[in-house]
Amino acid sequence: MDFDTILSDAIRSGIGPIAAIYVIAAMGLNLHFGYTGLLNFGQVGFMLVGGYGLAITVATWGGSMWLGILVGLASAIVLALLLGLPTLRLRADYLAITTIAAGETLRLFYRSSWAEPTTGGVFGLQRFANDFYDLNPIPRGTYGFWTVKFNARDLWVMIIAWGLVVIVGVLLTLLIHSPWGRVIRSIRDDENAGRSLGKNVYAYKMTSLVLGGVLGGVAGMLQAIQVQSVSADSFDPAVTFFLYTLLVLGGAGTMLGPVVGSILFWFVLSFIDSALRQAIEADYISSAVISTSEIGAVRFALVGLALILLMAFRPQGILGSRKEMLLSGR
Repeated sequence: MDFDTILSDAIRSGIGPIAAIYVIAAMGLNLHFGYTGLLNFGQVGFMLVGGYGLAITVATWGGSMWLGILVGLASAIVLALLLGLPTLRLRADYLAITTIAAGETLRLFYRSSWAEPTTGGVFGLQRFANDFYDLNPIPRGTYGFWTVKFNARDLWVMIIAWGLVVIVGVLLTLLIHSPWGRVIRSIRDDENAGRSLGKNVYAYKMTSLVLGGVLGGVAGMLQAIQVQSVSADSFDPAVTFFLYTLLVLGGAGTMLGPVVGSILFWFVLSFIDSALRQAIEADYISSAVISTSEIGAVRFALVGLALILLMAFRPQGILGSRKEMLLSGR
């Protein structure tokens, strides 16, 4: 087995563009769940409308990329309002049910034959991010260290995505430590206490839902740009649960939790995948026991087992505080 290849594959995945994109989406989910206590099980829906907002504007309507970005952001805001207005005055489980249903409904709608003239149906839309790559100042070639290499295209996406992670992280840190942030944390800990102090709990929860949804929309646009394609089936409900996995892994209600969680999640997932493939090729593991088609399921099972062990010994996550977790009731 080539351990250099296994390790380099894992590092490449852990710091690559997809990991950064998931950090941004998880930051939005962290604002919802970690800081406000909102049970959003449809973060992937915000990613979907953001990605499709950009793709449809450019590929279907012939607009500019910058207009597409505005449409993607506006779509995420509208979705947050549509989900929040009827549910945020009710119990938390109503929002959970509504968001997971909305995410799956949007996926089925965008891939339907009825919407195919606009969304591309099951085939999706392609080749709409040329304006983004035209801005790439990096000459063609491969860059990196050791055997961890990225081409100029992926490196450009990484620079933008991780740059946005830093910017969003700084802005969220300032916001969470502002009076607004103290209110939403009090709502998470005891909503009735915040209401008794004269705070408009509904408005604060709605603001949090919109801001977190916008971050999901940004992540969806970056994902669409990175692969130059959007397909409704790439926004299935499992994406939201991946986001919860890395959020729990890093620590919900912490600013660096999504960053650490995403890096570790993709590192471990890729490490197991690469190690299993090489073990099968080297006959250390018989193909009768695990076939190459079963590696995907096995790696998720092993990651799930590792997460269960982590939750048993450190339920607050790697960076989380047990005291904070107890106070918030998680």
